[in-house]
Amino acid sequence: MGQSASGALSEARPTDIVSLVLNADPVVWVVLVILLLFSAGSWAIIVFKRRQLTRAAKHSAAFLAVFRKSSRFSEVQGACASLATSPLVGLFLSGYAELNAQLRATGGNSRPPETGTRPTLRSLEGVDRALLRASTTEIAKLERHVPFLATTASITPYIGLFGTVWGILRSFQGIASAGSASLAVVAPGIAEALVATAAGLFAAIPAVYFYNDLTSRVKAFANEMEDFSMEFLTIAERNFT
Repeated sequence: MGQSASGALSEARPTDIVSLVLNADPVVWVVLVILLLFSAGSWAIIVFKRRQLTRAAKHSAAFLAVFRKSSRFSEVQGACASLATSPLVGLFLSGYAELNAQLRATGGNSRPPETGTRPTLRSLEGVDRALLRASTTEIAKLERHVPFLATTASITPYIGLFGTVWGILRSFQGIASAGSASLAVVAPGIAEALVATAAGLFAAIPAVYFYNDLTSRVKAFANEMEDFSMEFLTIAERNFT
């Protein structure tokens, strides 16, 4: 009995987090490395996309101010280069190019005439389609890399769970070989196994939160682009049809 107790004590291992990670089974180590890579990739995307969308929102506000106070589309075009991160710039340039192409075909230009016969558009629907294509392209740019957060949120808990199941399996094998089920023998193995679950949740929870946050921001941009397209079409219809 004394030998059994002393054997159990000799098999006891430290249970602090650092020791658990350093003494983890190789399979658990692989799981932890994979989770670390997912987490690092997620945080890199989060920082990058938040900066990108914040800059785009500022440029969109500035672009709308220029667009609404300008009397000619050519004046708006001059401000596009300095506000290029705004998705509205892409919409405007696409619609403006289609507008100019149609007006050149009819011998006109994109400035609303003050006197005489005004140029007319061949197809307002063509301008609408150009804006729609540009909107799809701009939304795709805004959404780029964001699905990786959804993937991280979905898969990392399962990867962590796999590490936990493997660790618990190894712990029971250790109990069977030691012939003792004392807490000193069981606790370190179970704690080591649960580290993988904790790591999976650590990677998944921020990914879920920021995926929803970034997705809502992209939806706001999509609504803003739809409003801008209607405004652009209204101006084109008023002056060139």
